[in-house]
Amino acid sequence: MKEIKISEIPGFQIGHAQDKANATGCTAIICEDGAWAGVDVRGGSPASRETELLKPINTVQQIHCVMLSGGSAFGLEAGDGAMQFLEEKGVGFDVGIGRVPIVCGASLFDLELVNFHSRPDKKMGYEACKNAYINPEPEQGNVGAGTGATVGKLHNTADMMKCGLGIYAAQIGNVKCAAIVAVNALGDVVDYDTGRILAGLLNQDHTGFADTKKCLYQEIEQNRNLWNGNTTIGCVITNAKLDKCQCNKAASIVHNAFAQTICPAHSTADGDTIFVMANGKIEVSPDAFNTMATEIMARAVNRAALSAEPAYGLKSAQTMLSK
Repeated sequence: MKEIKISEIPGFQIGHAQDKANATGCTAIICEDGAWAGVDVRGGSPASRETELLKPINTVQQIHCVMLSGGSAFGLEAGDGAMQFLEEKGVGFDVGIGRVPIVCGASLFDLELVNFHSRPDKKMGYEACKNAYINPEPEQGNVGAGTGATVGKLHNTADMMKCGLGIYAAQIGNVKCAAIVAVNALGDVVDYDTGRILAGLLNQDHTGFADTKKCLYQEIEQNRNLWNGNTTIGCVITNAKLDKCQCNKAASIVHNAFAQTICPAHSTADGDTIFVMANGKIEVSPDAFNTMATEIMARAVNRAALSAEPAYGLKSAQTMLSK
């Protein structure tokens, strides 16, 4: 598997917009010509948009945008900006009297970091779409939906670390695939290759990691409410030929990447959601593709931790690795 630039996957544009002062933002993943798509919502506390239409039994077969955002359920408004932007470009599902852009989305909770009342809105979503056509190589780290992302929140916000948005793209033969993910997890981010913790719950004096799994085990007889300000949201894009059913299955399998790189993943306090968008050009073995996409998503999760910069008084993986 050879790493490539995400811009080498034809037919997709990715753009960010953010309010860094207030620690929130959004990321638009656009496919003007339409992409077969699927979704799997695995976490127990999701905030999502138009996931129901992605069920194979429902009419619409292709979508035009996935909007990932901060702002919890308030941030779903960013999808309205994508609707406006794409309608102005004449993109959408033909309903006879006009075109309706199909915009799916999911939001993570970043409202605790700076300002509860600052959230991605329609204007920010529109700006993210504009930027998708300006910058062919989207940034990583403290940008877009990852602007206010944090990890290691078992002890609420006292000992958490800054995380961000990660991107990884690769190619096998003619099949190209990429993952875009904003990592905002209750648990720790662990290295895909070594299993060591990259970012997560800090120990009492913030000199190292407390290890969320160990801390959970210590509380196994305590039924306390966990901090619900979490959720890791991502999207896989590919030039592979996958139908709607296959995209949904791929989204389900790619959640294995979260299990491999976030510990714990899919808790009742997370809203973990993965979309898959395929623009249907290259024949592919679905099982081989799903294995490829899972590794790519896992490496994107690691990139989200490693590219995040310290911010808002929080340490990041860069802080810990520089010691």
